[in-house]
Amino acid sequence: MKIFLVDDDPFFGEMLKYHLQLNPDYEVFLYNTAKDCLSELYRNPDIICIDFGLPDIQGDELFKQIKNVYPNLPIIVISGQENISVAINFLKQGAKDYIVKNEHTKELLWSSIIRLKENISLKQEVEDLKEELEKKYSFEKTIIGQSDSLKAIFSKISKALNSNINVSVTGETGTGKEVVAKAIHFNSTRKSKPFVAVNMAAIPKDLMESEFFGHEKGAFTGANDRSIGKFEQANGGTIFLDEIAELDFNLQSKLLRALQEREIVRVGGTQKIKLDIRLIIATHKDLASEVKKGNFREDLYYRIVGLPIALPPLRDRDQDVLILAKHFIDSFSKENKVKPLNLSSDAKKKLLKYSFPGNVRELKSVIDLACVMAEGNEIEADDINFYHLEKEAETFLTGHKTLKQYTTDIILHFLKKNNNDVIKTAKILDIGKSTVYNVINSVPKTN
Repeated sequence: MKIFLVDDDPFFGEMLKYHLQLNPDYEVFLYNTAKDCLSELYRNPDIICIDFGLPDIQGDELFKQIKNVYPNLPIIVISGQENISVAINFLKQGAKDYIVKNEHTKELLWSSIIRLKENISLKQEVEDLKEELEKKYSFEKTIIGQSDSLKAIFSKISKALNSNINVSVTGETGTGKEVVAKAIHFNSTRKSKPFVAVNMAAIPKDLMESEFFGHEKGAFTGANDRSIGKFEQANGGTIFLDEIAELDFNLQSKLLRALQEREIVRVGGTQKIKLDIRLIIATHKDLASEVKKGNFREDLYYRIVGLPIALPPLRDRDQDVLILAKHFIDSFSKENKVKPLNLSSDAKKKLLKYSFPGNVRELKSVIDLACVMAEGNEIEADDINFYHLEKEAETFLTGHKTLKQYTTDIILHFLKKNNNDVIKTAKILDIGKSTVYNVINSVPKTN
């Protein structure tokens, strides 16, 4: 059991360390500053005991910084202040105990750690039991389907669980790349540690380095406090870099260095922070093609590709559409406390006929709406709406049509999009109004 002691009084700290080490099961680390303690968090302590009055960072600030990185890590506060309001404040924020420095400190600390150890052991026993029950194919409860293409994905995930190899997940938007990443993490030996997801496309280029590696106070304008980056937050666990192809080219070299050296330096800092992480990346792009185009570093590509898992689009998953639809119907019914619905045969045919360009994410949205629209106990075909995306999703080059037919389809598409505004449609397509009118007149009128 790893115990961190943070106390700026060398004599007092050594006394507590000596006393705790009388138990051979305790591995005790003593630090005289908050900075030293924070730099060693990669060791993954089980308990941290912090002094309230430290020379570099006040105990309450150290408490917050530790909780930001490891919110569930037990912290005991030891203070020379016999102040009830300070103690209550720490306990409200999640401190496991508040001990005043006096002649009884070592006995009180010993007792407090024993209580925490019992709680930790109990939680570990529960986790072990859960692991025994769920370790075999538990990810199949999260990734729904029975198609052959999905079974191949299950096989890849199983292989990923046996090591810390990097994993690269590819697939169209909405195929469930983050779901796969979580399935790998929460079925691995790191499942009790953090899972930190980062969407590259959502982070401004100028803030990316700070988001990744954190920054020190005063590192740049607006950096009023130290910030812990995503990599440091994920220490001991898994970091999931979604849309990795969007990573700024200049930052790619810094990411490569961090992965090679297994350490980072916060922006504006000099202290090296050791990393123990598992990397999973995802993209809807072909990274190999991005390398050839010069948009992605070749050396970084080979570093992160690891075990590749290519997720099939929903249209290639056979009857999984209906299995997922049933799953989403049941979920909707449970969340909204209504009676579960059935899919009519016509509704099933309509779902199977559609290509689902938005994949699983789109199917869930379609099913949620169908549950709202349905009358009675069954979802009919008319209850299923594709938000007018069915036509838009069709590729104009599919099928066998003449150039004239393709031209007609394009003009009708933009007419519908522009509420039959002929002038606007002609302007967008850079054609004459008469051409648009000719297409309108060529379409058979319906009663």
